[in-house]
Amino acid sequence: MLQPLIQDRDRLEQVLRQLPLAPGVYFLKDKTDQILYIGKSKRLRSRVRSYFREPAQLGPRLELMVYQVADIEFIVTDTEAEALALEANLIKQHQPHFNVLLKDDKKYPYVCITWSEPYPRIFITRKRQLGNIGDTRSDSPKDRYYGPYVDSFRLRQTLALVKRLFPLRQRPRPLFKDRPCLNYDMGRCPGVCQALISPQEYRQTLHRVAMIFQGRTGELVAQLQAQMAQAAADLNFELAARLRDQIRGLEHLGVDQKVSLPDDTVSRDAIALALGDRHAAIQLFQIRAGRLVGRLAFVADAQSGSVGTILQRVLEEHYAQVDDVEIPSEILLQHPLPEAALLRTYLSEKKGRAVTLTVPQRQAKAELIAMVQRNAELELARIQQASDRTQTALEDLAQLLGLDTLPHRIEGYDISHIQGSDAVASRVVFIDGLPAKQHYRHYNIHNPEVKLGHSDDFASLAEILRRRFAPYLEGKGDPLEADDWPDVILIDGGKGQLSAVVQVLEPLLGDLTLLSLAKQREEIFLPHHRQPLLTDPEQPGVQLLRRVRDEAHRFALNFHRQKRAQRQRRSHLDQIPGLGYQRQKELLATFRSIDYIRMATPEQLAQVHGVGPRLAEKIYRYFHADTD
Repeated sequence: MLQPLIQDRDRLEQVLRQLPLAPGVYFLKDKTDQILYIGKSKRLRSRVRSYFREPAQLGPRLELMVYQVADIEFIVTDTEAEALALEANLIKQHQPHFNVLLKDDKKYPYVCITWSEPYPRIFITRKRQLGNIGDTRSDSPKDRYYGPYVDSFRLRQTLALVKRLFPLRQRPRPLFKDRPCLNYDMGRCPGVCQALISPQEYRQTLHRVAMIFQGRTGELVAQLQAQMAQAAADLNFELAARLRDQIRGLEHLGVDQKVSLPDDTVSRDAIALALGDRHAAIQLFQIRAGRLVGRLAFVADAQSGSVGTILQRVLEEHYAQVDDVEIPSEILLQHPLPEAALLRTYLSEKKGRAVTLTVPQRQAKAELIAMVQRNAELELARIQQASDRTQTALEDLAQLLGLDTLPHRIEGYDISHIQGSDAVASRVVFIDGLPAKQHYRHYNIHNPEVKLGHSDDFASLAEILRRRFAPYLEGKGDPLEADDWPDVILIDGGKGQLSAVVQVLEPLLGDLTLLSLAKQREEIFLPHHRQPLLTDPEQPGVQLLRRVRDEAHRFALNFHRQKRAQRQRRSHLDQIPGLGYQRQKELLATFRSIDYIRMATPEQLAQVHGVGPRLAEKIYRYFHADTD
């Protein structure tokens, strides 16, 4: 295994000499051959060598990276603009840890259009490249995300208006197998579920909708006006009226967001930031035909570079994600960029037309930048206030529990059931005091003793924690090397629940902190202590634990309700002879509810996979016994 280069100066010099003095992309790798960082440069050897001269002057983030670099690879390009385009694609593909400038803040929503599907969906999400949405994946590179938008309320208003103006797909899966739902009769959906519209024709509608989120509403209105005139000339007055209503609705968007600039016909973006001790809040205003059509927000690490470097990186990452038509003709900057010429060349080549980058000094454009900066300062104040509250809560919790360091990962567990029926458990995870929903988990209780009429929260919690930490209890894992090892485990309950879990996790208590939080008096209990800790329910550390406890309770309760609803839906079907679990599942997937199964004819029932004419007749007679 290779040593870090900074510890082997001879090999470092040999590797650096192999780098050419030409434009290209370089890869910094660690001893396990994992990519730490991908960068670009006009002169590869000079740029990479600069990392190893004075690592301490690079800042704590890059200094940490340099001390892990064990190998360097590169790709040579003809021009620096080609290097920038290649770097953007490689970062998107590999997502190296030290390339993450923008923080993954779920505060700001995106609009997603799933172009990877034959009939794309459109929806709002706070997470790019989702793992699962409903029953279909939405992490395809073909899918497009627009945003992140600052004003979520206005974004939802816009999307609601769009769905009224344009007939769009409403459901991820059909409600009925052989007919469209009520949305089709209302004109809200073109009958996607029954393929009453071709994928090509439906995509034409989605391309129009995408123009709105690309800031091309004016261009879309002009297209619709031409189509309306043609429809009227062809005496197709119904189509002309529908186009007229769409035009009126689109013209209503942004009527109160006029921006006064001398040349309203130019499309431009204006970007500014506000810099704090830990965070940099960046705002990007999208102005098209004199109207503010979008206000995007980004949060970056304040220690990641100078203000110019942060702005440059935000613009590079943002424009690498957008379509060519979304790139404006002019970009107004708060500060000069260190590689402005490179970005200008890259954007001009991508757009196919000249793109200018300007730092305005006076008049209307300078006032616009000042307005963007004021908005960034207000956003930074909100971010810092929330961050300070979280930091105070973590410090108070560490002092309360006697921890040497701030707790990085807190896990909360809870049980939910009704008198033992449909018993489930939940695990929620807070990272650095904030919910990390990608790590949430649901659990079904396997204990056969837990059933209707007999509940056992103690045994249920013991079962879940045993399953969670089974590899470590069996000696198959090392807590010090585990990425998912918690600093604090919170159990919802009192001394009884805590004692049940202690019996399971006793061998691991030296490596983690276990506690329970009782609801009635918000008392904190620790293992092997009879009395609760002396705390104030309103102190920051206890409030953080309450947030974890309440989130675990909410997550468990929602899962319990889903499971109970599924059982109640199947209770009728269980009474039908010959109708097993798999066929019940097929029926519910097709008809969605017991009521729709009841209304179905024997012929419709027989079309369900696994249900033949004879079983379909049994199902029909079961629901219509009184009528017969």
